[in-house]
Amino acid sequence: MEHIKCNLCGSSEYEVIHKGLKEENVDLTKKYSSSSNIVGNDQIVRCKNCGLKYVNPRLSGEEIVIGYSEGSDELFISQAKGRELTFKKSLKLIEKYSNKGKILDIGTAGGSFLKVARDSEWIVEGIEPNKWLCNWGFKNYGIKIRQGTLFDKKNKFKNEEFDVITLWDVLEHVTNPKETLQECNRIMKKNGLLVVNYPDIGSFVAKSMGKRWIFLLSVHLFYFDRKTIKKILNETGFEVIKIKKHFQTLSLGYLVYRMKAYNEFLYKIGNKVVNLLHLNNFLIPYWLGQTLVLARKK
Repeated sequence: MEHIKCNLCGSSEYEVIHKGLKEENVDLTKKYSSSSNIVGNDQIVRCKNCGLKYVNPRLSGEEIVIGYSEGSDELFISQAKGRELTFKKSLKLIEKYSNKGKILDIGTAGGSFLKVARDSEWIVEGIEPNKWLCNWGFKNYGIKIRQGTLFDKKNKFKNEEFDVITLWDVLEHVTNPKETLQECNRIMKKNGLLVVNYPDIGSFVAKSMGKRWIFLLSVHLFYFDRKTIKKILNETGFEVIKIKKHFQTLSLGYLVYRMKAYNEFLYKIGNKVVNLLHLNNFLIPYWLGQTLVLARKK
């Protein structure tokens, strides 16, 4: 385990807001899979200087990347159709702020967003650490996804290469959000558009649900609210132009399954009802604190 400073302001002063539990024999591929439903057992702290909330201490960056890279995730890709519906709506919003050009999706998973963007005549590039998901994207969408991270030498991009860069449910997963955003700024064209979707720990839903908020997951390393997301974007060369609630579409059966780790009783009732009415694959938009930010490169 390693202790880290605040990624936003560099301070070492913090207060514990969620006490962690000791974990033994951690399965990295389960802990850091895209569909991980493991309730956050890590200690979460709040920076006394800027207010950023993050996991501290945590596993080393190298161990975390290994966890992201290995293993299969059939559960995640089972929701591909719902994700495509979400991305079609999101792309329409993006196209109000940017002409069609070259777009990079970081942490693209199986490439559902790339598929939607390609169908809308964008030139697409995607990066994903998980090998299995990269292969799935090629087999099912015919898209060659760069395997690895944004900082791997094999994934080095030129200065000012992209018109739009997207991070869908990704910034809270990376080991160094500030460095990631700085690299996005470097490879983005002048006046380019950055799109970030994240679970907002300052949202009404998050505050109301407390420790039962479904986005308190072991796979999440950072927890942003509107204040800290605006601050980190501003400090990495971006100006926020829009911030809004972000509804995502998934199957009802999948959403009920996600309840299991937080409330076994409600899960059992929900699961019986969904199965009885044959609604497992019924696609439904939902919101539990997800927030979408559009920012322009300064």
